[in-house]
Amino acid sequence: MSLVLYGHPLASFCHKVLIALYENGTPFENRIVDLSSEESRADLFRFWPIGKMPLLRDEARDSTIPETSIIIEYLEQYYPGPIRLLPLEIDRALQVRLWDRFFDLYVQTPMQTLVSNHMRPEGTADEREVEAAKATLATAYSMIEKQLVDKPWISGDGFTMADCAAAPALFYAETLIPFSQEQRNLRAYYDRLLARPSFGRVLEEARPYFKFYPYKERLPARFRDAAG
Repeated sequence: MSLVLYGHPLASFCHKVLIALYENGTPFENRIVDLSSEESRADLFRFWPIGKMPLLRDEARDSTIPETSIIIEYLEQYYPGPIRLLPLEIDRALQVRLWDRFFDLYVQTPMQTLVSNHMRPEGTADEREVEAAKATLATAYSMIEKQLVDKPWISGDGFTMADCAAAPALFYAETLIPFSQEQRNLRAYYDRLLARPSFGRVLEEARPYFKFYPYKERLPARFRDAAG
């Protein structure tokens, strides 16, 4: 198979690319990286010494593509499907790219900061870092709420790359800082993302791994039993 995706089922950034692949039914090999295995790590690092996941390898074109947004744009260019995840019209495309970066930088990043601090030995968390991350998430939630006043998806009527970024970011962030009762647009959007078949497939594949998530007891109800 031409396309090989290196990743892990629990990783939110990997979810973003998987959603894009499943939206268009793009054939690929999903190669899970086991960081505890020297052989598995070496298979990833030989193509991308930075070692970050996900990583797309296109054997047919002898190309290695890192970084989630670049991977999705590469797929749009060389393996297009029935659903365009990046509009052709430049102003709409810029809006999609903006919100894609927004979710990566202002939802995913503070979410990961909170999780990493939680996993530190007792008494060693960086409280300033934690409070800054919480404040960033609160601001991001308010901005998303406002953006969704008249839109079903984050950049308009169609599901795009920005929604691929939003789904895993919000899935994990909500377990850390729940949406408020007043954030009805955000909650409705989150529910639409959960109902999207592509994201549902990603979450089902992640189900056996949720037991390793440190906030597993806060996952949506249908995943708590799987988390143990």
